[in-house]
Amino acid sequence: MSKILITGASGLIGKELSNLLSTKGHEIIHLSRTKKNGKFKSFKWDIKKRYLEEGALDEVDHIIHLAGAGIADGKWTTERKKEIIDSRVKSAELLYNSISKLDNKPKTFISASAIGYYGAVTSDKIFTESDPPGNDFQAEVCRQWEDAANPFSELGIRTIKLRFGVVLSPKGGALKKMITPTKLGIGSGLGTGKQYMAWIHISDLISIIEMCLTDKSIRSVYNLVSPSHVTYNEFAKTLAKVLRKPFIAPNVPSFILRLVFGEMSQIILEGSRVSSRKIIDSGYKFKYPELDKALVNLLSK
Repeated sequence: MSKILITGASGLIGKELSNLLSTKGHEIIHLSRTKKNGKFKSFKWDIKKRYLEEGALDEVDHIIHLAGAGIADGKWTTERKKEIIDSRVKSAELLYNSISKLDNKPKTFISASAIGYYGAVTSDKIFTESDPPGNDFQAEVCRQWEDAANPFSELGIRTIKLRFGVVLSPKGGALKKMITPTKLGIGSGLGTGKQYMAWIHISDLISIIEMCLTDKSIRSVYNLVSPSHVTYNEFAKTLAKVLRKPFIAPNVPSFILRLVFGEMSQIILEGSRVSSRKIIDSGYKFKYPELDKALVNLLSK
């Protein structure tokens, strides 16, 4: 079994991933801003001070780098934008500088990224991993995020960048925020509702990350999204149907969302179709390729 270091382990994905991998017999350790006594051993790091506790990287086989300030956790002020980028880029730089000094380096470095790489745009195009980055803030964050992961391959480490879609889990994220108003019968679309929502069941996402650890042929960049494409309106209507609630509320107008969220509103007002063909061709078979079955499973938990 392997020794696996996970950053950003206190988040939704990090918690699920840690629990799954530990049940498979792997030794899981975390990097945290504060020293913690819990189920998994943790080491302290301070990105601003460029500090990494001694011993954190000893005999580590794989690193899964999920750390990063939530892109939708606050308005995009100049200061907030810097925090979003630095939390991703400078954390990767700290890991790289520490690993480069090791005699025994990890075999694998997996970095989270996001489909925001392609930019906030609604179009008929289906984006693939070979497409260039967009030209807005989301795209710039992802571009710098992935650029910070590239140097690890120069150390002879198998490097993988995973562009996450909207991760569906009843424990947090977008789905949890949508459940309450839908149960109250006031669920609605946002903006035109024609923007696509590229999603993935958290079970599929965790399973793909696990596959990346064991399949040495996997490297470079992959989109992690369901193969089915749905618009925001279709998503909201399907959620209402699964919850057996009406879907009669009018869409929230775009101008209201722009007034409330400012530039950050582009996250929910725009969205394109994204291809999952590359990860499927690499051998992954989705457990939940269709939205209705995914929601039934998630909401039964």
